[in-house]
Amino acid sequence: MAASSRLRGRATGLTDRLRERDELDRLLEAVRAGESRALVMRGDPGVGKTVLLDYLAERARGCRVARAVGVQSEMELAFAGLHQLCAPVLDRLHRLPVPQHDALRTAFGISAGPPPDRFLVGLAVLSLLSEVAGEQPLICLIDDEQWLDQASAQALGFVARRLAADPVGLVFAARVPGAELAGLPELRVEGLREDYARALLNSALAGPLDTRVRDLIIAETQGNPLALLELPRALTPTELAGGFGLPGAEPLSGRIEDSFRRQLDTLLPQARRLLQLAAADPSGDPVLLRRAAGRLGLPVQAAAPAVEAGLVEFGVQVRFRHPLVRSAAYRSASAQDRQELHGALAEVTDPAVDPDRRAWHRAQAATGPDEDVAAELERSAGRAQARGGLAAAAAFLERAVLLTVDPAHHAERALAAAQINLQAGAFGKALELLVRAETGPLDDLQSARVDLLRGQIVFASGLGSDAPPMLLKAAKRLESLNLDLARETYLSAWMAALFAGRLAGASDLLEVSRAARALPPLAHPRPVDLVLDGLALLVTDGPAAAAPTLRHAASAFAGPDIAMEEGLRWGWMAQAAASAVWDDDTWRALLVRQVRLARDAGALDQLPVDLGALGTNAAWSGDFTAAAALIAEADAVCEATGSRAAPYAAMMLASLRGDEAEAAALIEATIAEATAEGQGIAVTYAHWVTGILYNGLGRYEEALAAAKQASEDTPGLYVSMWALPELIEAAARTGSTHIAGDALARLADITRAGGTDFGLGIEARCRALLSERKIAEGCYREGIDRLGRTQLRPELARTHLLYGEWLRRENRRVDARVQLRAAHEMLGSIGMEAFAERARRELLATGETVRKRTVETPGALTAQEISIVRLAIDGQTNAEIGSQLFLSARTVEWHLRKVFTKLGISSRRELRRALVALG
Repeated sequence: MAASSRLRGRATGLTDRLRERDELDRLLEAVRAGESRALVMRGDPGVGKTVLLDYLAERARGCRVARAVGVQSEMELAFAGLHQLCAPVLDRLHRLPVPQHDALRTAFGISAGPPPDRFLVGLAVLSLLSEVAGEQPLICLIDDEQWLDQASAQALGFVARRLAADPVGLVFAARVPGAELAGLPELRVEGLREDYARALLNSALAGPLDTRVRDLIIAETQGNPLALLELPRALTPTELAGGFGLPGAEPLSGRIEDSFRRQLDTLLPQARRLLQLAAADPSGDPVLLRRAAGRLGLPVQAAAPAVEAGLVEFGVQVRFRHPLVRSAAYRSASAQDRQELHGALAEVTDPAVDPDRRAWHRAQAATGPDEDVAAELERSAGRAQARGGLAAAAAFLERAVLLTVDPAHHAERALAAAQINLQAGAFGKALELLVRAETGPLDDLQSARVDLLRGQIVFASGLGSDAPPMLLKAAKRLESLNLDLARETYLSAWMAALFAGRLAGASDLLEVSRAARALPPLAHPRPVDLVLDGLALLVTDGPAAAAPTLRHAASAFAGPDIAMEEGLRWGWMAQAAASAVWDDDTWRALLVRQVRLARDAGALDQLPVDLGALGTNAAWSGDFTAAAALIAEADAVCEATGSRAAPYAAMMLASLRGDEAEAAALIEATIAEATAEGQGIAVTYAHWVTGILYNGLGRYEEALAAAKQASEDTPGLYVSMWALPELIEAAARTGSTHIAGDALARLADITRAGGTDFGLGIEARCRALLSERKIAEGCYREGIDRLGRTQLRPELARTHLLYGEWLRRENRRVDARVQLRAAHEMLGSIGMEAFAERARRELLATGETVRKRTVETPGALTAQEISIVRLAIDGQTNAEIGSQLFLSARTVEWHLRKVFTKLGISSRRELRRALVALG
């Protein structure tokens, strides 16, 4: 009866699933038409999600179907779920770009290599599925997603967000979907309609049912098919006939599991123990199960009654009827029985073929602390970390901590587990492990590492203003223990203080810098040491003293000898060193390098910040198209990874364009979010670009207030330094000459120390605003000459504008027109509409007729299409473009076809000409 009931339940369930079936049929039609689709089916256990996945698989004629199932006991095995899905198509790996090919082989343990970034693994899976779909449409079905290991869930969530033009359908079924699937289309699977529920319940009964009991069962099961089939089995004939109510306090899934447990109780002891053994082994390998059963003296034939009852199947794989059957079987074993089961499984698991599963079984079999097992878990953690499975590595180490006897080893393993949880983003767990480490005896170095990790966790978790003093404390403790680590920690503390800015203690940067300056000098400093020394000198002794070291540091990081890891970790601070001396060429080169390194490494957690900085540079250089493309790429990465980054480049671009509505919305949101998160640097940046916006609009009082606030946040440093020219212009225009004079003196100290055309050209322009007659004119000309030798076209155009405005006020109208025309044309061609309108009004005041500009857009290309076109013009292949923009090669091809249609061309060779024609 069990088998026939299941078949009837499946048929009845599908009869009442018109809405769900229609949704799945539409998905299938779209995939067959060459489109990508992702869908998350969510619903309670037993509601019919797996039946719907089976329905889709049966309907997918002409498509390749790949399946994976999350298993609760495999959640600690990195990439286990992903390997299930990809294993049948790994023969296509050689078609992937080398970095992706190597990343996936390392993640699956096929070959050794550096730990791959989790997002590079996701990109590799995206490319692999795209390759398979190029042969025939592909349907990927992932059941019990809530039990996927974290590495697999992250990779598949990434893939689901980046599919665009590949004939791939990705369908997840989950009780409660993981955060990795947030934002994807959802289909809620509910219980059956009452009439269908009644029919299914009747089909499962062998005799009459009291009407009140029937109605109560239907109401309490809410039409859940599995519950309708299983709960009546738990009722006695008297209860079925007499109307006794079902106990309703326990959740429905618990009551279904309890029903399965009662069915297990009817089995003979050997049959029940064999099912418990199968439940303890997530591999489903019948050979392994047979060997373990032999160790326990259990004949495999003893499972026959369970097979007849439909609770389990023994075939190529051992499969339970439902995950709740597995759960019920495992829970039915006592703690001692479970230890014996895992012990038997560990004994028959080959340590050469599957060492990690063996280690996990040994850990579950341990009756108390066991150093041998703890050491084996530690080795498993190392293998998981080498494959990029940080969550798995953390789980192995946490279990190793529990099994460690020696207090010193216990503390060291707790620290290692905390470090990996920090890298995995599990900040709460990392802090818990630090508390555990502190309970044991710690040597001085371990104690200092606790302080360091705590500061890093606070900084990484977004509590920016709390991090600098914690990292400073750690750095001081490390000085006598590990000088290199101490210096790196001081640089981390300096960076944390810079990011916290005005929201941290006013003395944080000064205190960190003084402590770093007190360190003993190094005979052979590393590039990272040069960065620390230069930035600390900048704060303690000023720009003139710091400039030589800052230039040396920036040059070292711009050179060819910097390793990828060092560049990724410290390159951000090196570009800060370059910007501190107004070296725009080196600054730009370092930013381009940072973005390339992050792309090559697949470091998508860091890439949005690097793209934002490069986008700021592109906007400042007047290449608004490139800036918009970089912003679009950063947004796409954030969407794919679920991360957030302050919209630095977008604020800058909107402000330079003079788009008050867009800029104000971005600025307001950034100030609110950054203030809440303790990220003062984002607040300072927002005030700086507000100064640019209102100077362009000619609203100088508002520009003055914003620029004044920005310039005072971290005086003389980074964004506050960039705000000084806006403050001087606004102060000069409002008659606040004392404010302008003080700001000019501060600016000159910095720009003269740097000695670059960028800095000295800006200083000359600002000095002209506060000078008279010949001195002013000489300064304007110097500014134009110097800025003309840089790539910063907006600053050159603004200098022409200010010079023309000054000439008009000097009644030199003919000369003014020359400068104002140049400014108007440059500002208009760049897209700085507010500044261009300022130039137009000034030209009108000289008596010249000038038409008001109308804003034009280059064709109808989107920001992402522009990004793809620029890379295509540079000669990159579709696969190379896809790797850079985290798209499949087929999606790039699809975008290019759309571009060709929009531009009226038919090949890549015509792209450059078509874009030039568009201006």
